[in-house]
Amino acid sequence: MFFKRIGQSKAPHRAVFLALSVVVPSLILSACMSSEKDVDLSTYVEQTEPADVLYNQGLANLNAGRLQEASRKFSAVDRQHPYSEYARKSMVMGAFADYRQGNYTEAIGSAKRYLTLYPSTDDAAYAQYIIGLSYYRQIKDVTQDQKEARQTVQTMQDLVTRWPDSEYVDDAKEKIRFANDQLAGKEMQIGRYYLERREYIAAVKRFRNVVETYSNTRHVEEALARLTESYYAMGLTSEAQTAAAVLGTNYPDSVWYKDSYKLLQTGGLEPRENAGSWIAKAGKLITGA
Repeated sequence: MFFKRIGQSKAPHRAVFLALSVVVPSLILSACMSSEKDVDLSTYVEQTEPADVLYNQGLANLNAGRLQEASRKFSAVDRQHPYSEYARKSMVMGAFADYRQGNYTEAIGSAKRYLTLYPSTDDAAYAQYIIGLSYYRQIKDVTQDQKEARQTVQTMQDLVTRWPDSEYVDDAKEKIRFANDQLAGKEMQIGRYYLERREYIAAVKRFRNVVETYSNTRHVEEALARLTESYYAMGLTSEAQTAAAVLGTNYPDSVWYKDSYKLLQTGGLEPRENAGSWIAKAGKLITGA
């Protein structure tokens, strides 16, 4: 009876096993087919989305302020239709969408890629402008490093040089002026630091750079006064007098000029230009802020 019961118990188990061996693979196969079908379907829809439809959806989202969705649409055009005209347009519009979102690194990367692939198209100036704007928006206070200010000047100057008739030129020049003012401000900050510590040679180097390189910024006025102060402290009275004279010629009503004049008077001197001095030569280029 014992062996009989065992023999009898094996039959149902074998039946169940055989049934599962048929059902489980079928279920697995069905699940795989279903999964593959879903993946294929979504891929098919994405790959067959018309380029113009995606691009126009991107523009609509951009105009509506849905910047992330706009970026997604422009990226889809570039990915799905990489050699189309819409892909070219989407690349630069995607860079603009990134810029608007504050994704400056991505905007710069996309715009630079555009310029590499399409340097002679009508939108090339716009791509360059986006790069410049992205650097401009990252300019920091003068107490910090001014790398972005230098990059702004370089990028915007390239725009002005390469596309002089572009509609972006006027604003590019404004951005250059601002960035140069920041760079001059940084030089002044460092120059004052050295001046306070009586490191006059190092201070003069900074103030001279402002006068020679950033002659059209608002910092030139103070730079000339600081040069007067530094040279006077070093005993280089002729240079001090020349700096004060150039300051008086360009900014006769300046408080900085009045202070420089009083400083010279303490030593029985007055402003007097030495035509052979670098300051006199640089003074001819000063246009003021």
